[in-house]
Amino acid sequence: MTFKELTEWYLALNKVKEIKSFWRIKIALENFNFHFGDTLLSDFKPVDIENYQIKRKEEGIAAGTIDKEVKTVHAVVNKAFDNDKVSGAVLKVFKEVKNLLRKNENARNKVLALDQFNRLLSCLPFHSRAIVATGFYTGMRLGEIIELTWDKVDLKKRFINLEAKDTKDNEPRSIPICAELGAILETIPKGIHDNHVFLYKGKPVRDIRASLKRGCKNAGILYGHYIKDGFVFHDLRHTFNINMRKAGVPESVIMKITGHSTREMFDRYNTVDEEDAKNAVSKLHYFLTSVD
Repeated sequence: MTFKELTEWYLALNKVKEIKSFWRIKIALENFNFHFGDTLLSDFKPVDIENYQIKRKEEGIAAGTIDKEVKTVHAVVNKAFDNDKVSGAVLKVFKEVKNLLRKNENARNKVLALDQFNRLLSCLPFHSRAIVATGFYTGMRLGEIIELTWDKVDLKKRFINLEAKDTKDNEPRSIPICAELGAILETIPKGIHDNHVFLYKGKPVRDIRASLKRGCKNAGILYGHYIKDGFVFHDLRHTFNINMRKAGVPESVIMKITGHSTREMFDRYNTVDEEDAKNAVSKLHYFLTSVD
């Protein structure tokens, strides 16, 4: 079997088709097939994958993106192994290749301060403002927010109830609505022909990057994934985790709300900043001075 044939088998699986990031999987596999589509799976060597990593890097592709592509390929081979389509020797080849990025090297540390958040909201159009506020007060992913429909929002009980098909990890979860967010959601008029919560000119919002970039500029906030201390929408998820922890919410509860199924992924968003360090020293000082 060639890798192209394996790809066709994998993408035809019903469970794979239901994955929300199916389009990303297809792109990753297309990139890999461009180089290795006609290669027999039994002919692969670890050096082939390593050379692929180097070649993609030379093409100007970010290390994190390359790691995701290789991870996708590994997932395909692993699925094939589970279904007796490839041998353990083939699986071993793809399993042994190391990521370009070290653990958590690609984790973002940007936290949007409350004053920055308020300035940003004042500089955004209404449809983008409500989406950003939802991210700030719930830690939901952008995809989960823009796909949100009114039947999932219970303003009376103050909960957003996502089904398994609505989440990245295919796990249902309920997110509490705080008073500030509730007040914003209550001002959003419901569409006549569309049940999505966030609409622009009667149609679901699909992308707010342009308005977010303009809003950040007017609010005096650096914007951009590759700019030092730059802000992007996904940083709101990190911000929510940090704010909840500092408010004293147990980490198990935060993980339940944000949908972090593993401790490793939660820790990527739960970073320690200077304020945490100062508080730690203050607590040490209090402990030492209170000892007889």
